[in-house]
Parts: sequence; structure tokens; C-alpha cells
Amino acid sequence: MWQLLQTSSCQLVRQRLLTAKSNVYFTNLMKNKPSNVVKRYFSEVKTSSEKNAKPGLLLLCSPWKLCTGVSLALGARYFLSNGPAYCKAHTVPSRVIQRRPNVEEDNAKFDWDKFLSYLQPHKWLLIAAVGSALVVAFFNVYIPAVLGEVVNVLANQRSNPTADFMDNIRVPALKLVALYIGQAIFTFMYIHLLSQVGERVAAQMKQELFESILRQDIAFFDQERTGELVNRLTVDVQDFKSSFKQTISGGLRATTQVVGSSVSLLVISPQLTGLTLLCVPSVVIGGTFIGSLLRKLSREAQSQIEKSTLVAEEAIANMRTVRAFAGEENEAQLFAQECKAAAELSMELGLGIGLFQAGTNLFLNGMVLGTMFMGGHLMASGQMSAGDVMAFLVNAQTVQRSVAQLSLLFGSVVKGLSAGGRVFEYINKKPVMDSSGSKVIRYHEFHGDIEFKDVSFSYPSRPEATVLKNFNLKIPAGKTVAIVGTSGNGKSTIACLLERFYDVDAGQVTIDGVDVREMDCKWLRGRALGIISQEPVLFATTVKENIRYGRPEASDEDVYRAAQTANAHDFIVGFPNGYDTLVGERGMSLSGGQKQRIAIARAVLKNPPVLILDEATSALDSASEKVVQTALETAAKGRTVLVIAHRLSTVMNADLIVVLNKGNIVEMGTHAQLKKQKGFYWNLIKQQDQSAEANTAGMASMAL
Repeated sequence: MWQLLQTSSCQLVRQRLLTAKSNVYFTNLMKNKPSNVVKRYFSEVKTSSEKNAKPGLLLLCSPWKLCTGVSLALGARYFLSNGPAYCKAHTVPSRVIQRRPNVEEDNAKFDWDKFLSYLQPHKWLLIAAVGSALVVAFFNVYIPAVLGEVVNVLANQRSNPTADFMDNIRVPALKLVALYIGQAIFTFMYIHLLSQVGERVAAQMKQELFESILRQDIAFFDQERTGELVNRLTVDVQDFKSSFKQTISGGLRATTQVVGSSVSLLVISPQLTGLTLLCVPSVVIGGTFIGSLLRKLSREAQSQIEKSTLVAEEAIANMRTVRAFAGEENEAQLFAQECKAAAELSMELGLGIGLFQAGTNLFLNGMVLGTMFMGGHLMASGQMSAGDVMAFLVNAQTVQRSVAQLSLLFGSVVKGLSAGGRVFEYINKKPVMDSSGSKVIRYHEFHGDIEFKDVSFSYPSRPEATVLKNFNLKIPAGKTVAIVGTSGNGKSTIACLLERFYDVDAGQVTIDGVDVREMDCKWLRGRALGIISQEPVLFATTVKENIRYGRPEASDEDVYRAAQTANAHDFIVGFPNGYDTLVGERGMSLSGGQKQRIAIARAVLKNPPVLILDEATSALDSASEKVVQTALETAAKGRTVLVIAHRLSTVMNADLIVVLNKGNIVEMGTHAQLKKQKGFYWNLIKQQDQSAEANTAGMASMAL
């Protein structure tokens, strides 16, 4: 009995627990012949009582693998006679990856209104393309009738050899040549025009998607993955564009040909037409039912492909860490696992589409065979001529090819709608923060008085953890105020709120008495504030363009002056290409001190009235710190400066030092005043001194 399962069914056998999710499979999945798999399953696993065993019905095929009826019957028979089967399930080991917390996958609906708005500017091109496709469809419908005329001439010539063959064949032959030439011309036209429309729509979608991503709040990027966003801009847009062009060109032509050829069939022989079109409703109904299932599977497959992309993107972006921990093999295995899971889902999707297409072709081929049989009978009885049978068969084949093409396009439509829905999901996503503020302060009226009034705040990704509560602080114009404290006490959060990367939960942050929520965000960040962070981000372009990033319109002389102020000019001109030297991705070709001074030059070039220094020297060695600190002091002259610092040696000259502990101000004063109090600040100094002594002793012992 077991041998009824043939080896050819091996790729169609999949064992799965009905209660398990898509990534949980039987341990004996497709490793042997189906007969051996089933036999071993029932003999070895059916009585399993292991801790991780789960009860469930044995399913030997997925919803699309419905061609192993014998195996299903055997499984059902065993289940009915022996009760539930047990099998130890396992999940492929995988790194926990943060994925798409901002949106729900099932909410990725295709936005038809938005799509039609993209088509509106190109409507004339689209109309011309559609018109050309309709002309091609008309030619394809009319050609069988002309072929029927040719067949009738040939048949008459055989029965009447004395007839003038050339005179009789000339007109239908010329018609046929003209139709073939016209078919070629209009085929070129609609393909070329649709390609233009598709590329323009895809370019607009990609541009709006990128702009929508740029408009999102910083909280959005705290939770999103770079690989996911890039996947939307590349893979999903490309999939949608391909589906759009294939569907419009092939689908429109095929649909028109089905309608036109059906009318021709009805005119030639109503009896045969009924038989021919009998299978069409079955194909449509089956396609509608299977389509809903395939769309869900397509979303799962695309989501898994995205997950594998994230693994690769993370490994490449952190290659130094991977290399330092000899993690290449682990990353390769993880990527292979994710790719395998994606391939399985994609193969399952392909199998579903293939089964649908195979069933469609089976119906259509049966239609042709029935037509040939009935047509021969009608011709023998004198109800149809040879030309009519020929024209009918060609029209029937046109219907067959067209419906088959529609079934082939079915998979493309499913994939395109899924990809388009994922793109529109982000295009239509609105930022949570209200950025409608429009207030600006004229440069000559700007003083730089900053105040935090009863501010309470928690990060959107961790709303249960309060970072600041009833926080109050005044930063006078033109003064340097330093925020110090141990890590995790809210120092950098203060800088983020001032830049309005986040909105406060309660209270206000004001500049010269104006709430930052009422200000124009572009003006606030682009002109009023300048920031130099712990890890300066440089773009993979020239030194000059990196400095000019804050003011694209700045002249070369302005760039040189900013670099001189930042103590960066000397080492820049020492490069082989000077200011035109490419810095590499994220500035990898530069040292930490060089990157920091270029970042200072970039901030100085903006000439902001308020300067934020967020741990600007904490990642540098002592020698680089001194050079960068000198540059910072030069850049800070005449500005309101907020310093976020971990190294207390960098804030001793500040006008005011604020000590934070658990989001609250515990001490305020100058360096000298706080040392005398021997409180939190004094303890921080002692801890850093002890740490420095320990590091020095450790280095000395290593040298010995």
C-alpha cells in the first residue's frame, strides 16, 4: 500500500501540523521517498510523548499541493482508525529581528485612488497605448476570418480546378499581409508607450515614497529597519512596475481578444460557441477563489524576502564587528536559513500559480479537442464549410491563448498588488508629530534664550519608562551650559527635545519665548540650531561636499574658512586631492578626530546662533580630544551652547554645569562651586579619576 506513493511526488509532500505556523515543520520533512516518509512517520513518531511533541492532523500537502490524493487518503484512513497523530515540531533557529512595528502587514491595501492620480498626467500616452493594444487585438480577431477565406479558396480550387486561382487568392492574401504588418507596427507602439508610462509612474511612486520616508518622525526610524525601507524603494516598486506593464499590455489585449473572438465564434457557429465558452466561467471563478489565497501567500513571501535582506544589510553594515568576533560563518548560516524560508514560500506561491495555470490549460485544451470533434461532425453534415471550421478553430485557439495568458498574468497581478500595497502603505503614512508650525525668528532679532518648562517625556518606543519628569532649565543667551551625569539619565534626550526630534509629553521647550512646536521645523534645524554629535555622520562624497551639507549654496571660500575655524584645513590640504578627497562610506577613510573636525566645520558653516555639542569628544583619544576641544571652543564663541558631556574635563570652563540623576536636576553651578559641595559632581570626578588611574596602571603592566 505504501508504494502507491511514487517518487515523483517527493517535491509535493510536505508534512505540517495544522496548529503550527508557517515556519514550523515536521522533523522528517521531505528527506526520503514519500512512501518511506509516511511509513517512518507512522512507525516512529505517531506515539511520541516527548516534551515538545504537539498533537495534530497529518497533512501531506500544503493548500496548493492537492495532487497527492493517495497520500491524503492514507493519512485520513490512519487518522480515523488511530486517532490524532503526534509529531515533534521544531522551529529553524533564527535571530530575533525587529520588523515593522509601525504598520500591520494585513493593512497593506492597494490605493486605487492614488494609483489613478499617478496615471492622470500620462493619460494621453496611456490612451494611445491602450488604443494600439486594442488595434492589435482587432487584428488578431480579424486574421482568423481572412485565413478562413484563404482556406475556402483552396478548397474551391480543389473542387473546381479550372477556376483562376491567382484572382481568387489575391484579395485575401493582400488582406493577410496588411494585417500582419499592421499587427507588428501597433504591437511596437503599445509596448513602447506602456513602457514609458510604467517607468514614469514608478519614478513618481519611488520619489513620493522617499519623500514620505523623509517626513516621518525620528520615532519612526527608531523602530524601523534600514533594509525594510530600502526594500520598499527598490524591490517593491520594481515588482509593481513589472506587474503594471505586463497586466496592461497583455491583459488588455488578451481580454479584448477573448471578447472579439467570442463574438466571431458566435457568428460562425452558435452550437460550437456554447461548448467553447463553457470552461471560461470555471476559470474565472477558480481564479477569484485562488487569488485571495495567493495574495496572502505573496505577502508572506515578500515579507520573508525582506527579512533575509535585513540580515544581509545588518551583517554588511557591521562587518568590522562580524570580523572581530569571527562571525562570518554564523551570519552566512543565518542568511541561508532566511533565504531558504523565503525560497520555500516563493516555491509554494509558484506551485499555487502553476496549479492554477495547469488547470486552466487543461480546460482550454479540452475545449479545443471538443471543438475539433464537433466541427468535423458539422462539416460532414454540411452545416459548416472547411473555411468556417478553420476560422472557428483559429478563433478558438485565440480564445485559448488569451485565457491562458490571463492565467499567466494572474500571478503577476497578485504579486504586483501585494507589492503596490506595501509601497502605498508607506506613501500614505502620516507623521505623528504636527509639523505645521510656521514661526521663525529673524536673524538680527534672535537672542538664543532657551528654557525647558515643566517638561515630562518618555520615548515613543518605551512609553512606560519616563526619562524626564517636571524638568526645568534656563539657558541664557550667549552662555555655555553643560549637562553631565552617568549614562541613561536623559542628557542626550534634552538635546533631542531642543531639536524637536520628539515632542514633549507635557510642558514646553522655548527659544526666545516661542514654543519649538510653533516654529518652522526646517528653519529651526536648518538655521537656528547646529549639532555636533559623538559619532559624526559623513556621506560617501568629498570633504568639501560634507562640509557644505548644512549650506549647499555656500562658496568654496566659506568652506575653507569654516575648516580653518574647526582646525581641519591643515590636514585636509594634506590629502592627495585636498577638499575633493572622497571620504568613503560613513567617512571610514578618516580618523575619529578628522571626522569630528569636519563635522565641526559643517556646523560652523551653518553659522547657527545655538550650538549643541552632544558627547562631541567622548569617542576620541587624549591627543585628538585636545585638538577637537580647541576647535569647539573657537566655534562656540558668540553663541548659546548646550554641551552634553560624559568627560568632565571638557566642561570645566562652562558658565553653568547641570548634574542630572534619573532625569532630575540634582546640582547646578560652576565647576569650582560644585567641587566644593562634594556631592554628585564631586563623586563623578572621583570616579573618572580612579578610572583613568586604573587604565594607566593597566597599560603600564601590559608594557612590562
